[in-house]
This record gives sequence, C-alpha cells and structure tokens, in this order.
Amino acid sequence: MERTVDVATGESVAFTYELAGLGSRFFAVFVDLAIQIGVLVLVVLVLLWLAGGAPASPAQPLSKFAGAVLDGIVTAALFLLFFGYFIVLEWRFEGRTPGKRLLGIRVVRDGGFPLDFMASLVRNSVRIVEAALGFYAVSAVCTLLSPQNRRLGDMAAGTIVVRDRRFERYHTTAAQEAGSAGSAALVHDLSGAERELIRRYADRRAGLRAEARAAVAGRIAAAVRPKLGANFGHLSDDDLLVHLATTALD
Repeated sequence: MERTVDVATGESVAFTYELAGLGSRFFAVFVDLAIQIGVLVLVVLVLLWLAGGAPASPAQPLSKFAGAVLDGIVTAALFLLFFGYFIVLEWRFEGRTPGKRLLGIRVVRDGGFPLDFMASLVRNSVRIVEAALGFYAVSAVCTLLSPQNRRLGDMAAGTIVVRDRRFERYHTTAAQEAGSAGSAALVHDLSGAERELIRRYADRRAGLRAEARAAVAGRIAAAVRPKLGANFGHLSDDDLLVHLATTALD
C-alpha cells in the first residue's frame, strides 16, 4: 500500500510526498552493497597483484605494534567503504546513492529540506547498529510499522525516504523567447537565500495545487523581479521562476 506524507513549508503551503516503500528501499541497499563488494574485490585483487610483483624477501613476522596498526588501517578502510559510502554520497548527491538513484528514491529531511551532512552522518551511523541486528531485520519491522516508513536511522536523524519527483525542466514559448537573456548576470543581485528559494519552488511546484502554486510563485516573484537584470514582464510568475531555476541558476 502506498503511503504519502504532507509537509508544511515556510510559506505555509503543504506539499505531498510519496514515501518510498520497503521493497524499493531494500533493493537500493542491495544495489549499493553489490557496488561496495565489487570495489572491495577490485582493491584486494590489485593489492595481490602488487604483492606478487614485489621482490622476494625473507619472511619477517610483523611486530605486535605493526600488526595492530595494520589491523586499524584495514578496519578504518572497511568502515569508510561500507558506511562512509552512504554518508558521503547521500550528503553530496541530494540524498541519493547509486542504488537510490536507480530505484528513483532519495532521502530528505523533515519538511522536505535537502539532506545535510549532520543528518546523513546520524542516519548512517545508526546503520551500523541496524546492520548488526539481523542484517536490517529490525529496520524492516520499524519501516513497516512506522506511518512514515522510517527506519531507526531516519527516526534518529529526522529524515524520510521519498519517491524522487524532480521538477520537469520545461520552457513555455514565452520562456524560450527569454532564453537569450538567461545568464548569471540576470540574478547577480539576488541573495543566496532568494536563489535557494527559487530552486526549492521549482523543485516542489509539481506537488502544489494550481491555486497554491500561483500564490507561492506570486510572493517569490514579487521579491525577485525588481532585482533581475532584465525585464520579464511577459512571463507569468511561475514561468519566470522555472526559467530562472533552469537557466540562470544552473
């Protein structure tokens, strides 16, 4: 059964997200695990090949200290591969690992905000405990019982996993006519917060009803139109924001 969640934005508008199901989430994990194992096998083969090409020397047993250092390096490398993989990729690629991208899902924070480093660190640190508990068996039960399909890591980090419905990168005829004017100079005077607001609107607009979309677009456009380096009076508020998000802000 499909589940959805409504989140309220700072503009007091509710967006509806379709939550990712247990099947797609776990299949994404298996895809990522296959990638990790493939990388591990490749590294081991390369190390064996390098060791085989090294000049022969009398065998010398490692000291206890050297052995402990080697064990520490191997442990750290395995941790980075199997858990740092999720932390870094979800943080740097908007909540998507290769497995999640393949399945069309991504992680977002409560409220629909993009995943930041701390949230990624927390949710994937808890993954260590979840993996130890019967290889995500407890996580599967939590996901099924949670109204928002949250596993333990999601509960700790304040995140949800949703279907990835990026805004359609389209241009109306009027927006195409303005294409020659699209450049970074158009938004030179916009603040970082205004640029981010435009991106967020364009990303979420598909989930808004027509009336709410027009209201939100009107408020944002009223704030940014006076600061633009060209006259876009021929574009509606919605067309203007989509045009800026797909050209000048890229």
